[in-house]
Amino acid sequence: MELAHSLLLNEEALAQITEAKRPVFIFEWLRFLDKVLVAANKVDVKEKQKKLVEQLTGLISSAPGPPTRKLLAKNLATLYSIGDTFTVFQTLDKCNEIIKSKDDTPAYLPTKLAAVACVGAFYEKMGRMLGSSFPDTINNLLKALKSAESQGRGEILLSLQKVLSGLGGAAASCHRDIYKNARSLLTDRSMAVRCAVAKCLLELQNEAVFMWTTELESLATLCFKALEGSNYGVRVAVAKLLGTVMATALMPKQAAGLCCLCYYTGGSVAGAKLCHIPVPCVGPGLHPRATQTHVEAVYSRRCVSFMLRATLGGLLGEKAQIAAGKEICQAISKQMRAVEAVVNDLTGENKAGAADVSASQHVMVCALKELGSLVQSLSATASPLIQEPSIGLLETVSSVLLHPSMAARLAAAWCLRCVAVALPYQLTPLLDRCAERINNLKSSPEAVSGYSFAMAALLGGVHQCPLGIPHSKGKLVVSIAEDLLRSAAQNSRLSLQRTQAGWLLLGALMTLDAALWRNVFPRSQKELEAEKARGDSFTWQVTLEGRAGALCAMRSFVAHCPELLTEDVIRRLMTPIECAMTMMSHVPSIIKVHGAHLKASAAMVRLRLYDILALLPPKTYEGSFNALLRELVAEFTLTDNSANTTTSLLRSLCHYDDSVLMGSWLQETDHKSIEDQLQPNSASGSGALEHDPSSIYLRVPVGEAIPGPLPLGVSVIDASVALFGVVFPHVSFKHSLALVMGALDNPNPILRCAAGEALGRMAQVVGEATFIARMAQTSFDKLKSARDVVSRTGHSLALGCLHRYVGGIGSGQHLKTSVSILLALAQDGSSHEVQTWALHSLALIVDSSGPMYRGYVEPTLSLVLTLLLTVPPSHTEVHQCLGRCLGALITTVGPELQGNGATISTIRSSCLVGCAIMQDHSDSLVQAAAISVCSSFTCLLHDTSTCPVWCPVSVSEHHRDGSGGSFVGMLDRETDRKLCSDIHDTLGHMLSSLAVEKLSHWLKLCKDVLAATTDVGGPVVFEVERDEEDSEKNNETDDDTMFTGLGDDDKSKPSVAPRWVTRVFAADCLCRIILLCENADKAHFDLAAARAAKKGDLLVRHLSDLIRMAFMAATDHSNQLRMAGLQALEDIIKKFASVPEPEFPGHVILEQYQANVGAALRPAFSPDTPSDITAKACQVCSTWIGSGVVSDLNDLRRVHNLLVSSLDKVQTGKGSSSQLYSESATTMEKLAVLKAWAEVYVMAMKIKKEAESKPAKPVKSGDEDEDEEDLSADVLPPDSLITLVQPELPSLSRLWLAMLRDYALLTLPAEFSSQLPPEGGAFYTPETIDTARLHYRSSWAPVLHAVALWLNSTGFGAGEDKSDSPSAPSKAAGVTQSKTFEETVKDRMHLILGVSIEFLCFPRPEEPIEHVMSCLQALCTLFDSPCAKMHIAEDQLLAVELLNVLHRLLLTRDPPAVQLQVTAVVQETIRAAQDQLLRQRTSKNKDEEVEKESVPGLGEGGDTGELVPGKSLVFACMELLVFILVRHLPQLNTKVKESPSHAALRPQRLSEESARLVAHTVSILAELPSLCTPAGSMTILPTVLFLITGVLKETALKTADNSVPAPVSAALQAIKTIITSPLAREESIKTQWTTLVRSSLASVIEYSQPDDSRPDMDDISMLTAITLFLLSAGGELVGVTVLQKGSMDRYRNALNSGDPWMEARCYQLLLSVFQHCSRALSTPYIHALAPILVEKLKAVETNRPKTQVELQAIQEGVRVLETLVGMGEEQNRVQLLALLVPTLISYLLDEKAISSASPVSKGLHEFALQNLMRIGPLYPAAFKIVIGAAPELKTRLESAIRANQASSKAKAAARQAQPTVQAAPTIKLKTSFF
Repeated sequence: MELAHSLLLNEEALAQITEAKRPVFIFEWLRFLDKVLVAANKVDVKEKQKKLVEQLTGLISSAPGPPTRKLLAKNLATLYSIGDTFTVFQTLDKCNEIIKSKDDTPAYLPTKLAAVACVGAFYEKMGRMLGSSFPDTINNLLKALKSAESQGRGEILLSLQKVLSGLGGAAASCHRDIYKNARSLLTDRSMAVRCAVAKCLLELQNEAVFMWTTELESLATLCFKALEGSNYGVRVAVAKLLGTVMATALMPKQAAGLCCLCYYTGGSVAGAKLCHIPVPCVGPGLHPRATQTHVEAVYSRRCVSFMLRATLGGLLGEKAQIAAGKEICQAISKQMRAVEAVVNDLTGENKAGAADVSASQHVMVCALKELGSLVQSLSATASPLIQEPSIGLLETVSSVLLHPSMAARLAAAWCLRCVAVALPYQLTPLLDRCAERINNLKSSPEAVSGYSFAMAALLGGVHQCPLGIPHSKGKLVVSIAEDLLRSAAQNSRLSLQRTQAGWLLLGALMTLDAALWRNVFPRSQKELEAEKARGDSFTWQVTLEGRAGALCAMRSFVAHCPELLTEDVIRRLMTPIECAMTMMSHVPSIIKVHGAHLKASAAMVRLRLYDILALLPPKTYEGSFNALLRELVAEFTLTDNSANTTTSLLRSLCHYDDSVLMGSWLQETDHKSIEDQLQPNSASGSGALEHDPSSIYLRVPVGEAIPGPLPLGVSVIDASVALFGVVFPHVSFKHSLALVMGALDNPNPILRCAAGEALGRMAQVVGEATFIARMAQTSFDKLKSARDVVSRTGHSLALGCLHRYVGGIGSGQHLKTSVSILLALAQDGSSHEVQTWALHSLALIVDSSGPMYRGYVEPTLSLVLTLLLTVPPSHTEVHQCLGRCLGALITTVGPELQGNGATISTIRSSCLVGCAIMQDHSDSLVQAAAISVCSSFTCLLHDTSTCPVWCPVSVSEHHRDGSGGSFVGMLDRETDRKLCSDIHDTLGHMLSSLAVEKLSHWLKLCKDVLAATTDVGGPVVFEVERDEEDSEKNNETDDDTMFTGLGDDDKSKPSVAPRWVTRVFAADCLCRIILLCENADKAHFDLAAARAAKKGDLLVRHLSDLIRMAFMAATDHSNQLRMAGLQALEDIIKKFASVPEPEFPGHVILEQYQANVGAALRPAFSPDTPSDITAKACQVCSTWIGSGVVSDLNDLRRVHNLLVSSLDKVQTGKGSSSQLYSESATTMEKLAVLKAWAEVYVMAMKIKKEAESKPAKPVKSGDEDEDEEDLSADVLPPDSLITLVQPELPSLSRLWLAMLRDYALLTLPAEFSSQLPPEGGAFYTPETIDTARLHYRSSWAPVLHAVALWLNSTGFGAGEDKSDSPSAPSKAAGVTQSKTFEETVKDRMHLILGVSIEFLCFPRPEEPIEHVMSCLQALCTLFDSPCAKMHIAEDQLLAVELLNVLHRLLLTRDPPAVQLQVTAVVQETIRAAQDQLLRQRTSKNKDEEVEKESVPGLGEGGDTGELVPGKSLVFACMELLVFILVRHLPQLNTKVKESPSHAALRPQRLSEESARLVAHTVSILAELPSLCTPAGSMTILPTVLFLITGVLKETALKTADNSVPAPVSAALQAIKTIITSPLAREESIKTQWTTLVRSSLASVIEYSQPDDSRPDMDDISMLTAITLFLLSAGGELVGVTVLQKGSMDRYRNALNSGDPWMEARCYQLLLSVFQHCSRALSTPYIHALAPILVEKLKAVETNRPKTQVELQAIQEGVRVLETLVGMGEEQNRVQLLALLVPTLISYLLDEKAISSASPVSKGLHEFALQNLMRIGPLYPAAFKIVIGAAPELKTRLESAIRANQASSKAKAAARQAQPTVQAAPTIKLKTSFF
């Protein structure tokens, strides 16, 4: 293929390849040329032009296929427009000659078509440059048109279209000729030709005036004719032509008249076709001639509704839609006035009027449906339409509920449901109004029917209103329904309506999940017989209707209340159902007696019965299977009813991927709703509400805007088929193979599809190789012999389905035969249908065979390419299937595509050529296939360079920079939900990848959408700031036009201001952008960094825009947008609250936006705001107040007052009179308020606590820096926030406690439900208990924390007078007088601990981690209070349970913050237990009057030392702490070390959080022995010491700055705590204690053994531990030689380490050992280590210190030696001084050397001199002896002293002070362990 990439065609290479591959080679060259010509150097092109023209014109006569000729023509035209145009006329003539040629053979056809294509391309590209040659060309083409076959006609017409577009008005002289010749072809038998004509004429009408003047009528007539027998493509093209011509020609009135002509003549099918013409013509469309039968009327209504939706719903903005709504309202009221006139005309004179009424119903239905759709799409934005009294929308719509026609009444009910869903606050008032009217107008059949429809519809809409309706409304409906059913029998004129209405209301009520079931009609067989004998036909009709209604209500119950379907309930349901089944068998005889008009009612009973049975478990009615199956089979084999009825299920039961065979891809188009009417075997266009009134309250099927139940006949068959599917598997049946095999030869394609599908599934179920082989063989035989299209297509699909369901391995042996047969069929050019089915099946086989297909890839691929190059593009289905094959082949080859072999590179290039051909196809589905093939290709290659990059077709060129604007524009016009959700996903992915890079751009996009308000009193529109965006202006110029349409090709579409849904999406995008920035780079939230970085687009710069957008959204009309806006505001506050303002230190950047935040929140607290918005606003308030942004109390009050007002609302009680929403909405709002207050209080207490723990500042800053004082003056005083909360605390604490009590009750398991109070709780009612649970679940945690803080700060609410009368009942908590204070404390403890433990036992995965933290913090705070400490310590089992639960929590929740908080709770629990023990010991000591430090027998473990798991607090604690330690230091787990697979773990440095956690855990471990008796402590100490020394070993690692890690420090402290504990003095455990101490020291010595595997061990920490043992437990260690030797070794190693810092620390530690009070302990160490010390100090003379650290080491060593001198007895003093003094004198420098010495060396000299001068006077006699013995020492000392005195007196004085400073050791431990 690479050889094809050259400017001239490589003819040598072409000659060498096989004939079959030449077309591909040529196509590849043309593709390359297409890219290169535009970019090439003009000079190069002109040089080679002659040769190029020759080669290209030569190709014209080489019979090129469709894609090749298209490219060839394009290249030739491009070549002439770039290079010289000398020879263009020659080429043109040559083409004309070919066109004129008389050769009509099929072989010559491609050449002719190529010439035609070239002519078209020349004129399109060069137009008027070709001068006056056009009349000849056009005549030539027209002449050819007359004799051409269909493919030729199509190509010529498209060529003429190009000629016209290139020439424009210049070709006026030929327009009439073209028109005359072309128009007759509008009724051509080939659909592709009809499409081409329409396109050609569309181009022509741009210039040809006569088309929309004199010829208009004849053109319209032709267009209508063109629609007969047309396909979808023709309908779209013709509709576009006629619509455009009419729009150009006339005012809409006249055009509508012409459309009507079509309706009257062509009936509704032509109407369906014409509906692509977007002209609203409601009245005429529903003319009596178009609505003669009910089905026609339904079809016509469909068409009109489609036109209304397309125009009003799609083309108008929100403002215009409101105006349209007004218009519709007026039209309805006008119609209703006419209807009322006729209805009230008792004389009956107005005969014509009566006919009008029946016609008006259809107008009503269309108008009301459209009104409902408008209101629903406008949602809350529609409020002006509802509220404006002059329109009176609700009155108008309600008046239609009394219309004589049922269809109109149902439509009005549906419209009211739409209003209620759009504006939920209307729901309750509407229900009340309907109830009142039903009660008042009981005697009018229309009123009973109409208002019950309306109530049912409103109840059905409740599930779309999250806030619901008050529970009392359910009771109201039940009473009305019961009343209607009871009174049905009283008045025969009303009995039918009342029966229907009663059951309808009950059915609707079931959708509310209300358990209100009454047993309906239990009847026995006897009663049935008796009933049959009596009764006339009317009674039977009422009876049947009643039973159908009852079954329908039961079905609604089963479908909507699954949780109430207990076995008992099902049993009770079965009684009436079984009775109905028995009755069914008797109905035919009743119909015989009473007449056929009962058939419909009987069918309705059957429909309801089948529906409910399909929902119940089949086991419940297995006794009736046989009878039931007989009924079902009779039903769908049409035994009783041979009238030709259809089912709508066929298509949905076939496989989705087979849509290309059935034409059901039309489901994906915008014209679905009317195209459905033309689909065979579906009945899908004939849905209407009046076919089944119950659909008014059921859920609307997915993808439909309005429910359209199918006609009764179809519905019954559908239901019977569905039920058959449920029952069939439970019955043993022989295979009904014959049926299936027969259907494979059925002329109906959908049946063939279904048969293929059934065959495949049967093969899958049977799963026997012989059965599969038999099936496959049957199809093989058939395909080899059959010549007719039907059996060829059916059996080829059967093969595909067999492979699809059995899989590659199951059908592997048939693969070769299947492939060879299908490849042959795919080449059958005579029938495109056969090709399509064969290729589709081939794709299925390739898909299912996987790698087994690898051997057939090359032949299949070459066939696919050949077909792509030869099949005419008008056969789109073939091309779609080719795309599927290509995709499947690429998947089969898989990653192998990355290889470099010859075959693989051929496959690769073939795939690319295939992609290119499909991408250039005119059909969007083929293009989509190309894109999907390309993407899988790219994934497998991991290399996008080889693959052409394609954007979705709809995105115009200039948006390819990923702006997203065009997609946002599409969101406003698209009605297809799936497409909208795809656009949302696409934009989401674009955001994720581009938002951070192109921040300004995306924020501007969101801002433009949010600012485009519809002016219905919406938010203020801000001017767009242009300061920082100018630099990017050039990239963004296109975005100003982003809403104008999809791109250049679509400029005709008007722009629509963004609708509320799009604005909500924009607000959501805003939140996503903030999150993306947070994850990308913290600099986005740092103003100082943003200003420093001149470049770079950082979020913090756009803060004002962010606030403004959130404000606009939060104050909008649309409730959904308000929610999104408040969410955005909360996110902004959270993320930016702590960002400082660099210019004003001490302030934050958000402070300047206080007013905006307040203004955005205020509207949410107005009385008529829905609860969910107020709840969200409370959340934002608490976030704002707690964020610490506001520093001025008065500013804070603004937002605070909003919360105060809400709190008043909560306190007024739960039942407000004018309740609009359900009780659970009130619960949600109240709990949100309490949660917000709790969060503020928690924050306030935190600030207060921090302020108290800080040292007081002002004293210091007072005199030295006045500016600082000024700045801090307006900083919030620490207790100010608490002053805001304080006044509300008495009532808040009461409400909080009440809420926690509710929550505690609601979390009880189901078996304790009897304990729930029957009247509900403080904030919930018993009816809404399930929804209330959810609201409590989201708000209890902050409240719990707040209550704990309050109890802690007020001593459990004891009030101010708690010191005087501790038993006084607490008023604040609202406790009854009878309880003592202790009982209150106990109650509250149990409440808080109960709630916490219940939650912590098993926090659901979706619970936010903040809840877990709040709960743990609450426990910590609680145990901080003395009352709680006493309580938890007295009830040890409770403490144990708490610890066990915390242990479980750690197993499931990982964050370190949670673990730290858990350890804090554990520590508090331990402290409580310690205090309790202390109290017990003190009291016992008092009793015994004995002074003892520890009283044995108190504490855990008793005399035996046994700790019982489950009862022992210490054991529970150990479990939990060991878990934490092993989690962070797995090396501690001995089992890991012992396992054979264990690789030695090197100690890891812990993260800061882990280090803190381990340190905390170790310090708690050390406290545990104090809770035990001596025997008990001996049980745990081995483990405790093992863990502590283990932690020391694992965490003692050197740090860069020689600091001690927290865990090490904690471990050392713990060792000290344990060794110095009173246990050491306990006689009873003396021996055990000694053994423990020795073995612990042995472990430490062993751990500190120098080891190559641990080069970074911190020896000093280990030495410190050894020293601790020696100092604190000396008694137990004296004389243990092994330990003594080990310890000495460690000290020796440290002294000889050569690391001065280590030596210095070692000297310090030795000093403390040498000074130990027990000489027995210290002497061996002095004897062993002092000599080393002396040696090291002597060596300094020759190796003076270079650094400060080395000097420090020497100073520490000298100090040790001095101490030893001091410790020695008098008689040894001289020997000791003889070691010290010469060493010191050797450090002195002579006078010459001093001046040049380094500062460190000088320091040593001065240190030595000071020390000598201090030692001399201390031991004068011995000093003299030593000095006298060595004269050279004396001279050296004297000269040093003289030199020192020679320095000035002042200096001497200054220096005199220095030694005292230096005398203290300069290296200190962070913690003193000694």
